[in-house]
Amino acid sequence: MTGGWVHRTREVIEIPLAPAEVIEQVFVARMCALCRKRRLPQDSLKGMAVGHQRLGINLVSLIVTLREEARLPIRSIQRYLRTVHHLKLSVGAIVDAIHRVARKAWRTVDETLERIRGSPVVHADETGWREDGVNGYVWTFSTPSERYFVRRGRGKKVVDEVLGESFDGVLVSDFYAAYNHYPGLKQRCWVHLLRDIHELKALYPEDAGLARWAEAVRRLYDRAKAYAEAGVQPASGYQRFVSPNQLMLENQLLSLCRPFSDDETAPQAKLCRRIERFIKELLVFVSHPDVPSENNAAERSLRHIVVSRKISGGTRSEQGTNSKMALASLFGTWRAKDLNPLSQSRNLLVSPQLYGYPPSRE
Repeated sequence: MTGGWVHRTREVIEIPLAPAEVIEQVFVARMCALCRKRRLPQDSLKGMAVGHQRLGINLVSLIVTLREEARLPIRSIQRYLRTVHHLKLSVGAIVDAIHRVARKAWRTVDETLERIRGSPVVHADETGWREDGVNGYVWTFSTPSERYFVRRGRGKKVVDEVLGESFDGVLVSDFYAAYNHYPGLKQRCWVHLLRDIHELKALYPEDAGLARWAEAVRRLYDRAKAYAEAGVQPASGYQRFVSPNQLMLENQLLSLCRPFSDDETAPQAKLCRRIERFIKELLVFVSHPDVPSENNAAERSLRHIVVSRKISGGTRSEQGTNSKMALASLFGTWRAKDLNPLSQSRNLLVSPQLYGYPPSRE
């Protein structure tokens, strides 16, 4: 046969099924013949594990990634390590590894919180979370690149605790009362409002007046979005800048609601009163194009922890909750920045930073 050409190619994607590797260093003590002092060799495994721990950095990083990113239960992680890597670890060893990474993460989480406090726009939301069978709430405060989670009650003090006195940006939230006292600019979520209007229409499908009112509110919102997209961001420092378009739309929205707000026979009366109450917080996005009209960012940041809650039912102790909040903040921020969580976990463990401490609940 002579010549030849490439007839076809074929690829096979495969992964190695390698068992875990156990490396043991034997320290042999010797006596110096001259100074008569005992001498030991240097630790050649330094950098492979945190401190004097038995589990290596790569293994600990894998465990915490499976737990937080893949949301696997502890028993499932145990079975995975035994099946794939022929490694038998106790439940306690796996839990201890997770707590260890969480303690290491708090300093990074504190830095994340400071960046959130310095952001011009912050999204906030909350969802239920049980600890040892006791109801509580996980709060999220997020930006496009940062995530911060904390479990507390459902009062307004949580907003003050997390945002602190330094935050002077725009707070984007739903209509929950815990956000009302914030003195700065607020943008209330239009998705929540439009959803409530849609549900009201479903309850009164034969009410033509309600349908016309709902359509008018929707058209006004669409105009507001168009103004926002064509708007110009005000100069730095004008946090309370209100554009003529915002004032015009506020007056038009009020004119749509005033005929019904005091009419208890009108199905939209309650929603009209809500709109009148929050009128100065509904159209901030028209004057500030960097502010979204909805709070979808906060709800997306909560989605991962909501799924975790449905799998685990919550946490069993304060230590478990603290670890969960630290890792949710850490992995949530990496997810927002599209970073590899396994490599980031390893970088965190090899970094020389000190251990941090969770925020006090007092």
